[in-house]
Parts: sequence; structure tokens; C-alpha cells
Amino acid sequence: MRAQIVGTGRALPARVMTNADLEKMVATSDAWIVERTGVKERRILEAGRAASDLAAEAARNACRAAGVAPQELDCIIVSTVTPDMPFPACATLVQEKLGALGGAAFDLSAACAGFIYALSAGDAFVQKGQFRRVLVVGVEVLSRVTDWTDRNTCVLFGDGAGAVVLVPGAAASARPTGRGDSGILSTHLYADGSAWSHLCIPAGGSALPASASTVEARQHYVKMNGREIYKLAVRNMAQASLAALEANGVSPDAVDKVIPHQANLRIIEGVAQRCGLPLSKFYLNLADYGNTSSASIPIALDEALETGAVKTGDLVLMCALGAGVSWGSALVRL
Repeated sequence: MRAQIVGTGRALPARVMTNADLEKMVATSDAWIVERTGVKERRILEAGRAASDLAAEAARNACRAAGVAPQELDCIIVSTVTPDMPFPACATLVQEKLGALGGAAFDLSAACAGFIYALSAGDAFVQKGQFRRVLVVGVEVLSRVTDWTDRNTCVLFGDGAGAVVLVPGAAASARPTGRGDSGILSTHLYADGSAWSHLCIPAGGSALPASASTVEARQHYVKMNGREIYKLAVRNMAQASLAALEANGVSPDAVDKVIPHQANLRIIEGVAQRCGLPLSKFYLNLADYGNTSSASIPIALDEALETGAVKTGDLVLMCALGAGVSWGSALVRL
């Protein structure tokens, strides 16, 4: 039985950092940032709050939309590369904050592709019948791992969280579509570990434990080879998207909306061209939030549903690429 998305939610910090603010911090300009990335502003989490706080807020909103009490959740999957601490899992902290104790809770790390990976895992659990109410959250506090002296990366990232609630198709009465093909039609996951060095945080793990020298060398911040990531993202996000369409016998014309990972406008334009899809079919909020990594797709999905850009019954294609490199796609009938 297919898993269906019956509720979505998002959480975004109140603080807005504009490109004008960045002009005061590094040698850059609003025109330079917009031309190369499409980002105009991003959200920054205030001191004293962590990833689990944003994730719990998005989760409560998703549960409310789904008509599911947090205590009814039997599995919580959190995709993040910026958890509150190395362990325990951010998901267990979210579980405690929701009062949803007793079910399964674990983290999944696939960076910007993390939500697709987590959605696929949640879908598998539901299809198997192991869990009936699965919460999938993508959350990142990238401002805490961004090098604010590096103009090539600090202009890209923002903080936020997005969440969805999955239930078996027969239980999905909150958003009936009247269609037999509703739910998560398929997910497609890939990785190429040979490209890991193009996007990583070098220190803080067992390879380079935290030390005075790693801190001094600024190795606890995101390092990215933008040119290589651009090429990998366009090629692989398009490949995964076309694989999803082919697996379901769907033509590009049949897709109502594409919700891509919001990393860079040029990447999204390249994916659209390779897939034979007009850019008008892509939901974009990159200008407002920047790259929120694993949170970007669920934030965009919730916003698109709220604004009416996506409606019940629509065929939605999701795609992303992140560090690893990992990438994937999902085709969903809402």
C-alpha cells in the first residue's frame, strides 16, 4: 500500500539576512549574488535555539495539517547535517519535544538530498506495514557551519525546517484525491562517493577530530567546489528526474509541478532544460530562503500547498543533489 503525504509544515527563523547585510560583511554585492545564485535573502536562527527546535515546530505544523496528534506518531526520521550535537540523534530530541515517546526515531544524513532519502525510507516503512504514521523532517541550521568570511559560500545558505506526515493510502482521509494512483509513486536514490571532496566539512569527525589547529584552519565550515557541484547537480538531478518519469510511464507534460532542491537558480534552469520542462513548472522560493539543504524541498512543498501553487491531486516531481555526492528524485500524487 502506497504511503501518502497527508500533512505538511515548515518553520523558519524570524531573522532575515539580506544581500545588503552581506555587503557589509564580505566583498560582494546584491547584483553579484542574484546573478550567480538567485538568492536575495535568507533566514538565520537566533542564538539559544538549535535544529531540534526548528524541526519540532515544523513537525507540529505538519501534524496539525494531517489531523494526527504527535503522540500517534510511531516513527520520526530527521534528515540533517547540522544536528544539535554529534549524538544522540536529533530525531530523539524532536521526539521528546513533541511528547511522542516510544516510537522509532533516527537521523539520516544525505545533505541536500536528505529529504528525498528520508522520504524514501518513510515510504518503505509504511509500505511494509511496520509503521502507520511516519514523520519525515528536513532541518538545517547552516548558519552555524558557514564561513562568513568566504564570499563564495556564505551568500548561499540559510536555516529552516520542513516536515511531512506519511500514512498508508487507505488511512489518508485528510486529503482524498479520488484517484487510484495517489501517494508516493516511486523514489530513486543514487550516490557517487568519489566526488565527496567537492562538498564537505573536513573536520569534526574521526578523520580530523576537533583541535586547536582544525579550528584555526577553519576546517569546521562548509567547503565547496562550486563549479564541480554545479555540473554534478544539473546532470544528476536531471537523470534522477527522468528516471522517475520513465519508471511511472509519465511524460514531462503530465507533471503539474516540480519542487527541486533550492540550491542555485542556474542549476534549476539547467535541470529544466535537460528534462524538457518549462521553468514555469518549477516552484521556486530560493530568493527568499537561500539553500536550506535537506529542508528546502519540504519547506517549498508546504509553501506551495499553502499558496495554491500545488493542489490536491497534482502530480509533483521532487529532485535534489547534495554532499556525498548523493542525489535522488520522488514522484508523488498529492
